[in-house]
Amino acid sequence: MTPRKQFYENTAKTIIASLEKRQMKGWYCEDSAAAVKKVLELIPKHASVTWGGTMTMEECGVMDALKEGGYTLIDRFSAKMPEEKKALYAKAVCADYFFMSTNAITLDGELINVDGAGNRAACLCFGPDHVIVLAGMNKVVASVEEGHDRARNTAAPMNTLRLNKKTPCSVTGRCSDCQSPDCICSQIVVTRRSHVPGRIQVILIGEELGY
Repeated sequence: MTPRKQFYENTAKTIIASLEKRQMKGWYCEDSAAAVKKVLELIPKHASVTWGGTMTMEECGVMDALKEGGYTLIDRFSAKMPEEKKALYAKAVCADYFFMSTNAITLDGELINVDGAGNRAACLCFGPDHVIVLAGMNKVVASVEEGHDRARNTAAPMNTLRLNKKTPCSVTGRCSDCQSPDCICSQIVVTRRSHVPGRIQVILIGEELGY
């Protein structure tokens, strides 16, 4: 095992122990292939599945696995009309499983997320029976304060470029605490525990994934 992989594994053990104290479950997967295998172990066949905006889910192969796995997918991007999109959002709140990544996760097991419309943060807080958070080890930070910094000065600028948003950070690469019409930092949520024991499950992946 390389020093980097050993470091990731050791760090993940620390985070997983912290998650348990916060009524969340955690697993460490050495790579994306192992993460896909773990996801398929966790989800029963024919479960309803939806997701928030997440590059990690696509990059690690989980999205493809779900599409091929015989699950009931609730994909808001499949909507062609506003009424249809609204109906899909309503179904998403009642899904069996909600997938997302996190903008940051602390060594002490807290999740930090910045959201634009708020649907991702909302489903993390309440709604779907199970929430599965996929996170590359590049998302790990030492504190909530560092998590805020990472979310607003690393994740947000890259996501504005991905989404073609016209914000100051898309140009400068740094948060200016803007009030731009395209701002994607409307909601800032720190998840310090799961109100329902085991509802939030975190899969840490020993790679750099997502933003």
